[in-house]
Parts: sequence; C-alpha cells; structure tokens
Amino acid sequence: SAWSVSDILTEDDEQDRVPLQKLELLGESEELRGLLLNPHLQQLLLTIDQAEEKSSLMKKYMQEPLFVEFADCCLRIVEPPEKENILPE
Repeated sequence: SAWSVSDILTEDDEQDRVPLQKLELLGESEELRGLLLNPHLQQLLLTIDQAEEKSSLMKKYMQEPLFVEFADCCLRIVEPPEKENILPE
C-alpha cells in the first residue's frame, strides 16, 4: 500500500524534513547520477531499503567510504554549504 511522509515522520522529525523542491534537485544532479551507477553502491542502498533494522545498518555503512561519498553528495545538494569568505563584487 502507498505510504505518505506523515507515516514515517513524527512532529519531532519535522525539523529534519527536506522540502520537495530540494529533493527534486537530487534527480537533477549529474554527480549523484554518476555515483548511483556504481553497482556496489546500488547493492548497499538495496540492502538498507530491504533491512528490518535500518538504523544499525546505516551506522555500519557510514564507515564505508563509498556510502559516505553518496551521503555527502546528497547533503551538498539539499543543504548547500554556506558561502563563506567570499568578497563582495
């Protein structure tokens, strides 16, 4: 059956919610698409998706450089770093 965001997010989780417009940026990223072509990363993501105990598996995978690269890429897209030390023109 179909699920909605409200099925998985509680009010406490709301601050971690990513707006749909930001999520759509993930689909437009060439860098992310390139990473997703990697069969090893595909297998990691499938394993997480199918796991009963996702949180412990995520902790384990956060030790995997490829998974960290994937997570960092996603975060840079949905939450770009602040532009610091840029001189005004």
